[in-house]
Amino acid sequence: MNAAPIGFFDSGVGGLCIRDAVRKLLPAEDTVYIADSANCPYGSRPPAEVRELARGHVRTLLAKGCKMVVVACNTATAAAIDALRAEWPDVPFVGMEPAVKPAALQSKSGVVGVLATEGTFNGRLYRETCARFAKGVTVVTCVADSFVALVERGELDGPEAEAEVRAKVEPLIAAGADHLVLGCTHFPHLAPLIARVAAGRAKVVDPAPAVARQVKRILAARNALNSSGGSRHEFIRT
Repeated sequence: MNAAPIGFFDSGVGGLCIRDAVRKLLPAEDTVYIADSANCPYGSRPPAEVRELARGHVRTLLAKGCKMVVVACNTATAAAIDALRAEWPDVPFVGMEPAVKPAALQSKSGVVGVLATEGTFNGRLYRETCARFAKGVTVVTCVADSFVALVERGELDGPEAEAEVRAKVEPLIAAGADHLVLGCTHFPHLAPLIARVAAGRAKVVDPAPAVARQVKRILAARNALNSSGGSRHEFIRT
């Protein structure tokens, strides 16, 4: 089981930032990544539809022998991870949640900005995270579904991308946010541009390293870490 790959899926290429963070932390692990570009974006889809898509991806990853599934998508985590854990209780799942906790703890202004998709903001995990960790901090939000399209097109810089990022980021900074939480796995691909627009006025919070550490913790607890692989990285695009 230790030599089995770690599985990942997202509504496109966004979750590759999560896979790459895991590969950096655990270079001996093999991976399988599903990019569901055919159904991208998930953010505006009904939760029931996202759950069915997620189930299909999990079946594919398990058929390929994956020892763990990383739901590398905030929207899919919000809509489906409880159902996935109930359906496959023996499979370890790692999901995404906006990094509100570290942003709230580090904020000096007492205002934290969150960039995410509609599906993430409507999910239970986001509401519970804010309720638990953002007490005494004002959370200002921005639905930034348009960022997903930018990343899928590979448009990570340039005048049009900068204008779109500026339109979403400036209101959060104007509201006093000194931290910008990236609440979608597509968004870290735009992190350099977001940081440039923020121009030192707010820190960009990328969740990928924390997710990679959680993957390592769970595999270590199960004695399922690999020590001799890391050469097979399969990419599946729908």
